[in-house]
Order: sequence, then C-alpha cells, then structure tokens
Amino acid sequence: MMVLRTLHIIILVSTLVFCPAYADNVKELQNKQKKLQEEIEQTNKMLKQTKKDESATMNKLQLLNKNIRNQKKLIRTLDSEIVALNREMNALGATRDSLQGVLEGYKADYAEMVRQSHYARVQQSPLLFLLSSDSFQQLARRARYLQEFARYRQQQVRRIEDTQAEIDEQNDRLKANKSDKETALSSRKREQENLKRDERKQKNMLSQLKSKEKDLNKQLKAQQKKVAELNRKIDDMIRKQTEKASKTSLTKEQKLIAGGFEANKGRLPWPVEKGMISGHYGKQQHPLYEHVTIDNKGIYLQTTAGMKARAVYKGEVTSCFMVSNTYAVIIQHGNYRTVYSNLSKLNVKQGDKVDTKQAIGTIFTDPEQDQKTELYFQIYKDKNILNPELWIAK
Repeated sequence: MMVLRTLHIIILVSTLVFCPAYADNVKELQNKQKKLQEEIEQTNKMLKQTKKDESATMNKLQLLNKNIRNQKKLIRTLDSEIVALNREMNALGATRDSLQGVLEGYKADYAEMVRQSHYARVQQSPLLFLLSSDSFQQLARRARYLQEFARYRQQQVRRIEDTQAEIDEQNDRLKANKSDKETALSSRKREQENLKRDERKQKNMLSQLKSKEKDLNKQLKAQQKKVAELNRKIDDMIRKQTEKASKTSLTKEQKLIAGGFEANKGRLPWPVEKGMISGHYGKQQHPLYEHVTIDNKGIYLQTTAGMKARAVYKGEVTSCFMVSNTYAVIIQHGNYRTVYSNLSKLNVKQGDKVDTKQAIGTIFTDPEQDQKTELYFQIYKDKNILNPELWIAK
C-alpha cells in the first residue's frame, strides 16, 4: 500500500513539473503563430491595395518578400509546435498509463480487503462482531478496529475516485492536444502551399523588374533626391531647435518627459497602429539591385491606405512643414525629438501638446508608387540621430 501511495506522489510531482512546462511552450508557440498570421494578413491587405493588374512593381515585390519571410517563420513555428505537442502528448500518455497502474493497484487492494473472510464477517454483522467480545477491553479494541476499518475503506474509495478523475483529466488534455496537432498540421500544409505560390510570383516579378532596370533606376534616383532633400530639411530644423534650446535649461517638466522617453527605450509604441518595417535604419543593399546601397536616416513603416501616424510619446509639436508636397512633423520630448514624414493631412499644429498614441496626421498614399502608404520615422537625441528600431517595441 505504501509503495502505491509513493508511486502516486511521484506521478503527481512529475505531472506538475513536466506537463505545465510543455504546455507553456506550446502556448508560447501558438501566440507567436497568431502574431505571424496577423502580419501575413496585414501584408496581404496591403497587396490588395496595390494597382489591380499583374504588372510587377518594387512595392509588390517588397510586400511579397515580407510575406515569404513570414510564411517561412510561420512554418518553422508550426513545426516546433507539432514537436512540442508530441512531447506533451507522450508525457500525458505516460502519466495516464502510470496512474492507470496505480488505480488497478488500489482496486486490487480494495477487492482483497473485501475478500478476506474476517473482514467479510465484520462487514456482514458489525454488531454481532462487537457483541461476541469476551470482555469490555476486547469490545473497546473491536470498536476502534471497526472505526479504523471504516476510515481505511473510505480512504481507499477516495483514492480510487481521485485517481480515476486524474486519468479522466489526462485523457481530456490528450484529446485537446490531438485536436491542436491536427490543426497545426493542417495549417502547415496550407502555409507550405501559400509559400510555393508566392515564391513562383516572386520569381516572375524579379524577371519582370530586371527587364525594367533603366526606368527603375530613374525612379530610384528621383526618390533618393527627394529623401536627401527631406533629410537636409529635417537636419537643419533639428540643428536650429537644439541650438536655441541649448541657450536655456530644460524645464522640470521637459526633464521628466525626457527621462520617461529614455526609460521606455525598446517599449515605445509604433508610430502606426498596424504595419511593417519596409526600410530599416542604416546602410543596406537595395532589395533588387546588388550594386545599389541604401543609407536610411530613419525607418520606413508601410501600412494600409488611410492609416494615421501617431505620437510614440507625449511631447510638444515644434515644427510642421512641407517637403515635396507632403508634410512632416517634429515633436519634442525634452532633449529627444521624433520626426514623422510623408503625411498628406495634419491633425496637429506647431505648439500643440500631444499624448502618447495621439493621431498626428494621415499618411500619404502615393499613386505613382503603386498606392504605397509609407511613413518615414526618425528619432534624435539633441543633434544626434538614433536607430528607431532600438526604441520602438519589438
């Protein structure tokens, strides 16, 4: 009996230690899978907003490349989830089988107790058992014995019921895991088919775009000229503002805002509610031309048409200006500044105090760039430009 109870405790401890660990891993993978699926849906929505024809454009290629990267990540995540589910199912199955062995032992113990003739006689006539005592002392001993026997029998019944309940729980979890595994297998098959389809589209687009290299080079130079003009304008305005600010000390409120901004490094909300990073900070190779290097002074965030740019932290609007028919806004956060460019309409004006996530303006949708809706976002500390990807939430 002691061996069975010890085994039961060991099984319970192993269930409490290992099964929740597997379950947490599966839950984490499912959350990651959900986020990737949302990103793919968002990119597909942006693809639908491009020109309604089969012609290849840089915008379509970039969106397709993003989809392919996310699809590969999603397939790897689903593979990991399937492996984790298999491990959890094996652990649950082993626990259930061990508990089944313990249950059979409890039942055998109980049956043996009932079968014993002495116990059987006691069960059939406990009163006769007491009255047949030879002395008062024997009567007292027999009364205690009957009490202990009744308590032991109740304990055995409870152990049998509790162990059966644990087995039922393991079976329910196994059933749920089996369902999750079937869903994951189905999703993996679907995503593999989507990946093959998009890779065929990607190959076709690359071929089409290579044939338009001269025209695309002209567009690229025009875009680089526009961005260079914007960067010069922003640098000039930031320089003037910081030089003016250096003549006076930050107010107590500005110091608090700057401290809060700095403390939230890596946790600032995105300047768009939904979207993707379509252009990373710093030097990088052009997505189509190997010989072309891009040097971004901020990050580009592509989103859906009609989306608004929003402040990543509370502060004061210090500039609203226009470059190449689109607006840009500078917001001061103590000695930090954030810049939001390529806006078609503004919701703020110079001197306004803004809160975190407050709408600043509508992001421009460019009909000449395949309906691309893209925000150019920068962060400065005094005159020094920073990498925004290190500051916004992952």
